[in-house]
Amino acid sequence: MSMSAAGPSSLDTADMDVDPLSAVSPTPSRIPDGPRASSVPLHQSGFTVGYVYSTEMTSHFSPTGHPEKPERISHIYHALTVGRHTKKMKWLPIRPVRKAEAMLVHSEDHWDKVQAIQEMTEQDRIDSEDYYEQLSLYVMHGTTRAALLSCGGVIEACLAVARNELKKTFAIVRPPGHHAEPDEHMGFCFFNNVAVAARVVQQLTPIRKIMILDWDVHHGNGTQRAFNDDPSVLYVSLHRYEQGTFYPCGPFGGLQSCGEGPGLGYSVNIPWPEKGMTDADYIHAFQKIVMPIAMEFAPELVISGFSVVSLNQKLAKGQLYQVSAGFDAAEGDDLGECHVSPTGYAHMTHMLAGLAGGRLVVALEGGYNLDSISNSALAVAGVLLGEAPDQLPPMVAGETATETVFLVAREQSKYWKSVDPKACEPREGLEEIKILKAHRQHYLYTQHDMMQVPLITAELEKRFSTQIMCTPDIFENETLVIFVHEFGNLRLEVQSSTTFNVELERSYLLDFSKELVAWVKKEGFSLLDANLFPKPAVNSSRGKASEDFGRDIMTYLWDNYVQLSSARRVIIMGHGPGGRPIMELIERRTSSVMKAVKAIVQIVGHSTVPATPKYAEEVTEWYRKNSFVVIPSNHRVLGPEMKPRDLRRHGELVPIDESQPVKLVLRALPGISQFVNQQLGKHSASAL
Repeated sequence: MSMSAAGPSSLDTADMDVDPLSAVSPTPSRIPDGPRASSVPLHQSGFTVGYVYSTEMTSHFSPTGHPEKPERISHIYHALTVGRHTKKMKWLPIRPVRKAEAMLVHSEDHWDKVQAIQEMTEQDRIDSEDYYEQLSLYVMHGTTRAALLSCGGVIEACLAVARNELKKTFAIVRPPGHHAEPDEHMGFCFFNNVAVAARVVQQLTPIRKIMILDWDVHHGNGTQRAFNDDPSVLYVSLHRYEQGTFYPCGPFGGLQSCGEGPGLGYSVNIPWPEKGMTDADYIHAFQKIVMPIAMEFAPELVISGFSVVSLNQKLAKGQLYQVSAGFDAAEGDDLGECHVSPTGYAHMTHMLAGLAGGRLVVALEGGYNLDSISNSALAVAGVLLGEAPDQLPPMVAGETATETVFLVAREQSKYWKSVDPKACEPREGLEEIKILKAHRQHYLYTQHDMMQVPLITAELEKRFSTQIMCTPDIFENETLVIFVHEFGNLRLEVQSSTTFNVELERSYLLDFSKELVAWVKKEGFSLLDANLFPKPAVNSSRGKASEDFGRDIMTYLWDNYVQLSSARRVIIMGHGPGGRPIMELIERRTSSVMKAVKAIVQIVGHSTVPATPKYAEEVTEWYRKNSFVVIPSNHRVLGPEMKPRDLRRHGELVPIDESQPVKLVLRALPGISQFVNQQLGKHSASAL
């Protein structure tokens, strides 16, 4: 097959196999002769991340200047090249969208209109300038070719991931697409790149359920229109709305625009009522609306609108997640006038990657400040390549954002059980600490080189993805520390104190993390950090208790990591509710746990009591000899109602004059270190 510099030549598909196509509801047409394999060779050169880019797409430009200019993609490509990202990514050949593909979303009249642009004379172009300006478009001879390649490039990027040829791809394409409606081009857009790519994926792969996440600062009216009555596609958009006065204007992007007919509830609009939205606002919306709905919908493909298409696939079920992303909400963009940082975009991409195993496709939509778009794209590309996002500073979602999210939650709770309006009501200080705690794992990534532990089962992946982390030497060292906790379970932490200082809480949390890792590294230990506070329930796990998930994840980690490591001496530390799943592990794996574990430490606040094994006398005696418990000095277990025999079940019981759970564990760490060293010395001596 011959290929030009811009991409593959037209394919003769007459004698090629075609996938059997099941009905996709609704689809206006089918691809009659679509090839089974794309132009991307399978598993070539060991790359797992790819990108689409061609200078041919710069043939569409305005001689008099325009925000949607060729430099948008050339600057991104240059930034990725200078950052050496392209050295780690496979270049995917680009090609034009085929008519049959485009007509899965657009009408034949629409196709003909875009094709006719390339035949216009200079006088035709001048005469039609006012008409196209009313549509927020400009046209020239190169417009048709660029539009065809932009759409075809997103298709190739999506198919490469959907067919498991690559894990992640970045489509650096223009013109953008999310404003293009089925029958009309508008808003800098000619073909709806992401919508067409979604339909092609549904036609040529087993994937059917698709989520489209659009974080471009403008509402993706064309994308929502394409799927407004289709329950197989969930469309979620975060955008400036301003009571319908911000482009593309009208009520279609309002919070009550939730789809129609069979698609009612499958359109989710988060309409910002003003400019100036920040990282904290977007992350707040992600945590309260986007991620809960995404997990409940359980898509096989996700597309988001921000100039990035994030495809996230579950291997076990062939599920795929796609993100269509636009960078015009970025700090410095004069059209968007918002303040989302490159780090903010990276964190949103990272959260989406946790939906289904981390397979992502990024496809460019908007973004018109060349520095902002390049820096944002560079940050997102880093996440695609496995880099951890930079740490975000302390931040609070603004009143406008919290009110908007609450109103959206109230509307969407009609359709999604995972959306709880009461949980979205602004509570002083609570949102900030939730954001900070949700990013503790990013601190461990960036500051201490800790890695995410992959989870094989779909159930555990849904509940605990990105929450289980380890040091790189987990399989190498003789001594392993397992720290089990529920950081992020704010009810347990906030209710234990009448006052709650966000800055101090942040300081204690990061200080403890720093001290824990420093102690582990100083002693030459490995660390497995497990946050067992599960994510919101999804359909497949309805009715299962959080304690069951904690027990399951601990057993999974013990069997698949601890037992396979070189660790012959294991220290288990449980913070807060983390003590109970430790006891469940002892019950399930009694023999191997008693053989390997040399110390069990519990640090509990007022909301929990120290857990103990309730099994054979041999086990309870073993626990007593190897346990160390830290509690507040005024904890109820030290009160007169507690029977002495209950206290004797534990080994050392250490009261500390402190109530805040995070500060309690920070203050207890020196004593824990001393106890662990004593235990290890005792067991070493007994071995001799």
